[in-house]
Amino acid sequence: MGRPSPAVLQKYWDRIWKSPGQEVLSADKSIYRLYFHPLNKFPGPKLAAITHGYEFYFDAIKDGKFFVELERMHEQYGPIVRINPRELHIKDSSAFDKIYIQRRQEKDKYMVNMFTSPRSSAATIDHDLHRSRRELVNPFFSKKAVMGLEYQVQEKVDKVSSHLITAHSAGTVVSMDGIFAALTADVISHYTYGHSMGILDTKDLRNDFRETVAGAGALAHYTRMFPIVAASLEIMPGFIEWMQPSTKGLFDTKRWLLRMIGTHINGDGDEKPGAQKTIFDSLLDKAVPPAERTSKRVCDESLTVLAAGTETTARVLSIGCFHLYRDPAMLYKLREELRKVMPEPTTKVSWAQLEQLPYLTAVVNESLRLSHSVLIRVPRVSPTAAWEYGDYTIPPGTPVSQLMYFVHTDPTIFPNPDEFVPERWIEAANKGDRLTKYLVPFTKGPRICLGLNLAYSEMYQMFASLVRRFDLEIHNTTPESIRITRDVMIGLPDSDKLEVHSLVKNVIRA
Repeated sequence: MGRPSPAVLQKYWDRIWKSPGQEVLSADKSIYRLYFHPLNKFPGPKLAAITHGYEFYFDAIKDGKFFVELERMHEQYGPIVRINPRELHIKDSSAFDKIYIQRRQEKDKYMVNMFTSPRSSAATIDHDLHRSRRELVNPFFSKKAVMGLEYQVQEKVDKVSSHLITAHSAGTVVSMDGIFAALTADVISHYTYGHSMGILDTKDLRNDFRETVAGAGALAHYTRMFPIVAASLEIMPGFIEWMQPSTKGLFDTKRWLLRMIGTHINGDGDEKPGAQKTIFDSLLDKAVPPAERTSKRVCDESLTVLAAGTETTARVLSIGCFHLYRDPAMLYKLREELRKVMPEPTTKVSWAQLEQLPYLTAVVNESLRLSHSVLIRVPRVSPTAAWEYGDYTIPPGTPVSQLMYFVHTDPTIFPNPDEFVPERWIEAANKGDRLTKYLVPFTKGPRICLGLNLAYSEMYQMFASLVRRFDLEIHNTTPESIRITRDVMIGLPDSDKLEVHSLVKNVIRA
């Protein structure tokens, strides 16, 4: 599922600008938005206040460049800007908590259209409904639960190591982003559903699901502005799959999930003694209201968990790998720290032990900061209460966002923000500064990312095993080739993929 053709783009553009009674050509609507709308006193471009077409131009026509335009807006208008007829954006790292740690908050109905799983908790607008949906799955992702199934992560990390050993023997170039994506897909599927996708068990690591998730991201700007695009994926799946063969992975995954859901609904999935409880056991529990345990609702939730748990963590590992293996001093420092808990390269160490290592933790933090796994805005809405920012009163019901990208690249908090500097975290800790307050890749508050504990377990285990066991040489990958320039839900360089390749130069035996 690639980017729409120029003809399709023109059709969307015409719909925004030329449809009778809509947007810019509706004089009464334009006048209202400019002079009488509750946000009329907030600074920003007049055209952005009138129409979503301004945003559409940068994200659809200019291919994911609205976040660049946001930065320009803030340079011109200040820390708070009206970026479309109904939304405000704040570029002030100290305000992030105020936006996202509200006790009662909703998502923006306009932005959730980007999700192709409308019944999932991630796409749920209402605060109370979201809370009830999250309560069903939260227990699977608690730190205690993740630690209890840590052996599954270690098993998959060992399979990655086997692939790297094979590549060393053959002298072949390894797609590190591809192998990390296989790791995260196998972990999340096994961990939550009891059945691994088995990508690491294949020789070529073919990952159709990853390709389809990437394609869905490329359409995010269209699905959120034109819900019919997302609806067509559900209404006409066979036709879409025939027209766009690249969506096969998505529909294969949906069919796989629906088969497992059907097994549970039909009673064939009754728990056996000693069997791992899965997310289906919770979502399909008879105590859950019938409307909340339909096959489509459970499939949407399951698909979102799978999608969120693959490319994001794989991206962090890829970025960290790239920087570590381009800096011998950094690599040596981390390897020497790991030797203290891993006297042999294959020594098994728990996540609890690994997270006590200061330099490894600093590497994980810096990898998270620079990965930009979620670049698209994630607005929050205070449904009934106004709140203050500086001299402004933000009306209730107003979507407000702050890009995580802007926090992570704030030079007042992270000097030389484009540089990979693990030492910044150690120096801050030694001074008593809580720099982690500004590490927000999972957002914060009641809508914080569900799988952060599992992600941390994967990152600690994979970085430890990789650095302790292998010498890599980064191959045909440069800082420019992974520099983020486009927002397609995740951050991408000018190319359609963020890729990191390497040669395995040595397998460490002692």
